[in-house]
Amino acid sequence: MLPERLAYMANQIGLFFASQKQGSAVDGIEDHILKFWDPRMRRDLLAHLDEVKLDPPVLEAMRRLRDRAAA
Repeated sequence: MLPERLAYMANQIGLFFASQKQGSAVDGIEDHILKFWDPRMRRDLLAHLDEVKLDPPVLEAMRRLRDRAAA
């Protein structure tokens, strides 16, 4: 899947959680992507974090997932 499409999808998830407190939004985004995205989708988006436009809470959630995968 194209990185731009994955970024769009991730930002849409971020919009859903935008009404929550900042920490809660990031937690919700991270949890959703971890539970419902195919591992290949997560991997592909993580590989292009510097190339795509992600909203700040989404970027933080993806960084957490990257750190989790590296551990």
